[in-house]
Amino acid sequence: MEWLKIATSTELVRVCTDDIVYVMADGNYSDIHLCSGKTLKLTFKLHYFEETFAQLKDNHFIRLGRSIIVNKNYIQVIKLPERQLVLADNRMKDDVRIDRLTREALVDIKSIMEKGGDNGQEQ
Repeated sequence: MEWLKIATSTELVRVCTDDIVYVMADGNYSDIHLCSGKTLKLTFKLHYFEETFAQLKDNHFIRLGRSIIVNKNYIQVIKLPERQLVLADNRMKDDVRIDRLTREALVDIKSIMEKGGDNGQEQ
């Protein structure tokens, strides 16, 4: 278990990386969506999180296009025809459906998951 520590001029936020389902860009902000259903809005662009996740010992995060980074451990279904990703886990109250992803991004993540990019967990 690793912790993401994000410091701003007014606060320090600590989040367990295992609890992060995905991070979505929102202009100059990013929304961190947690498995608890909570969302944290922080004043960092998405590339900050991409660089921070890359430094983790066990990096389970992958960027899909310009506006989203997902935790591969939460990927349940990849629907190429609908250009949709379904994220789910037994700790989540409801599954999350992310629409309008590019086909190329979904093909890439599907290939990564098929080749064992899910750290040996069976899907």
